[in-house]
Amino acid sequence: MQLVEQARGGQLFVRRCAADRIVVVDREFDASFVLAVDRVIESWPVASAAALGAAEAAPLLALDPEVVLLGTGGRQAFPPAAFMAAFLTRGIGIEVMDNAAAARTFNVLGAEGRRVVAAFVLSVA
Repeated sequence: MQLVEQARGGQLFVRRCAADRIVVVDREFDASFVLAVDRVIESWPVASAAALGAAEAAPLLALDPEVVLLGTGGRQAFPPAAFMAAFLTRGIGIEVMDNAAAARTFNVLGAEGRRVVAAFVLSVA
C-alpha cells in the first residue's frame, strides 16, 4: 500500500501527545489549553478536571463548536456537572477522555471539517 501525506491546508492538528505535554503542529504545550482547527487559546488556567465549572466553559463556547472533546490528562476524569451542563443545555456534544484519545479524535474530526474544539488539561508540575 502506498502512503501519501496529505496537506492539512493550514489546519492545526496534534502531532504528539502525552499526559503532561502536547505538540500541536510543531509547538509544544505543557500547560492546559484549548484547541480548534484554526486557533489555540493558551491561557486556559485549569489544573484538573475537578476544578472545571461554567466559567471555564466560556472560552470553548465562544468558538461555536458542534462538539467538544475534553482531554483530562493520562486518565479519563469526569468534570463537575456544571461544566458538562454548559454544553449540553446548548445542544453541544461533549466527550470526556484521556489526552491521547482526545488528540486522536480531534485530528479525525478536524480532518472531516467538523467544528470541533478540544480542551486539554495538563498538570502543572
